[in-house]
Order: sequence, then structure tokens, then C-alpha cells
Amino acid sequence: MDERAVERLKWRSRRGLLELDIVFERYWKLNGGEMAAAEAKVLEALLLLPDNDLLDLVMGRARAKDAASAALVEKLKAV
Repeated sequence: MDERAVERLKWRSRRGLLELDIVFERYWKLNGGEMAAAEAKVLEALLLLPDNDLLDLVMGRARAKDAASAALVEKLKAV
């Protein structure tokens, strides 16, 4: 993935909920700027969710609809 695309994802991952901002800040620190195109596509889809729905996924109150999303949500939970 090119650097500009990663920077756009970083910008889009800034959310209206402090809890999500903290999770994504830690996620980006751990992953740096390296991300596979497939993971970026899944992240883009997750970032389309409303903040509360995304927080429910990260907090384990809801389940992801597919395996790829579930894997990324688990990564987010781990941070």
C-alpha cells in the first residue's frame, strides 16, 4: 500500500469517541505504516460503520459479519 493511502486511512480512523481514538492510535503505533491491501480494504469497510457500532465490535458487544472483519476486530481488541 502506498503511503498516501495509509495516511488517508489514519485520518479516517479519527473518530468521535475517545475510546475508538485510543484504540486506533495504538493500532497505528503497532502496525506503523505497513498494511496489506486486503487488510486496508477491511479497515475501510469498518470505518464506514457508525462510531457506536464500531465500538460495540471492538468492545465485544457485537460480532463481525465475516471472517476478515472478525480478524481485524480481534487485532483492534488486542491493542
